[in-house]
Amino acid sequence: MEDLLVEFQQKISKTSLDFQRYLINEIDWNNQLIAIKGARGSGKTTMLLQYAKQHLNLKTSLFVSLDNLFFIENTLIGLAKDFSKIGGTHLLLDEVHKYANWSRELKLIYDDVPELKVIFTSSSMLEIYKSESDLSRRAVSYYLKEMSFREFIVFETGLNLKWHTLEDVLENHTEIATLLLQQIKPIPLFLKYLEFGAYPYFKENVKLYHQKLINTINLIIEIDINAVDHISYDLITKLKKLLFAIATSAPFTPNITKLSERIGASRAGLIQAIKQLERAGLVNELYRPTKGIGVLTKPEKLFLNNTNLMYALAKANTNVGNLRETFFVNQFKNLAVIHLADQGAFLIDEKYTFEIGGKNKTQVQIHNVKNSYIAKDNIEMGIGNIIPVWLFGFLY
Repeated sequence: MEDLLVEFQQKISKTSLDFQRYLINEIDWNNQLIAIKGARGSGKTTMLLQYAKQHLNLKTSLFVSLDNLFFIENTLIGLAKDFSKIGGTHLLLDEVHKYANWSRELKLIYDDVPELKVIFTSSSMLEIYKSESDLSRRAVSYYLKEMSFREFIVFETGLNLKWHTLEDVLENHTEIATLLLQQIKPIPLFLKYLEFGAYPYFKENVKLYHQKLINTINLIIEIDINAVDHISYDLITKLKKLLFAIATSAPFTPNITKLSERIGASRAGLIQAIKQLERAGLVNELYRPTKGIGVLTKPEKLFLNNTNLMYALAKANTNVGNLRETFFVNQFKNLAVIHLADQGAFLIDEKYTFEIGGKNKTQVQIHNVKNSYIAKDNIEMGIGNIIPVWLFGFLY
């Protein structure tokens, strides 16, 4: 354990507090067992270390990744008990999906070592409430999204910009935009964000960012999905083919028969593969609110999860219409219920209808639709029910 404590101190010393993700202020850190899920590269590890550096007694805390070689000959429950015996109060566990018996041993820690608070991160693939040991009554779960447009600006410029609720944006967008325009030029920043602003590691090297993003995608499919679903090499190859097929066409209404032929999978296998890619944070499925959704229900429309993935996987498909729709869907994901609209493009929380378009977009599609708005691209400020599309990047 001594080596783990030394490694933790080394990581803490290298952890910067300059930029912190939105979720760090939304978690109730007093819970005994906290789960933080999110796609690889979204910043879960850094957030955990930042919390420890700011708020925990580092002498009674320990951070460890579950793929550490320590666990070749040691168990997680054993580490927890030994750490508690020497006065440990907080155990921070990274990437629990890489440890075979994670759910069973977390349950044992919760029940047998109640004085130890445990915070763990995992792949977005992990279905905590469907694990072999029931953690639904024990773990409080949070999801870390990719960076919002607001966070990207804060990260890029150092400005302190606050987020707004959807209702605030809808009612007060002109006033919000007016204040923001005194500090930023949103359109050039927005174009940068669409290309490389979703994941914090773009700062390391912008020129190599898309190649690193492709490497991250491969790790998600080969390691994260495989660690949770135990898929075969053949299925890994099919998932990569499917993701590329989606990237070159999305957003689109999938033809399941043609897609099945293209990647060499059955209809049921293809739909399951799409759902695996969605759980992994790589694609988004959308349906109409009246449609019943089952495990074999094909999505009515498919999107890549964010615009950075579009640039990395299929730059030829990054036309402005595809980018703005993909951005809009991404910013609302896990914040609101989003459906395809019968009139207009999207229905949010089954209440607000949005049409998405350029600066010349008219209101024809949403004429006489209650609570309807146009999210327009390439404008700095809106009026009435016309709102700049970039402003929907300030929801978190």
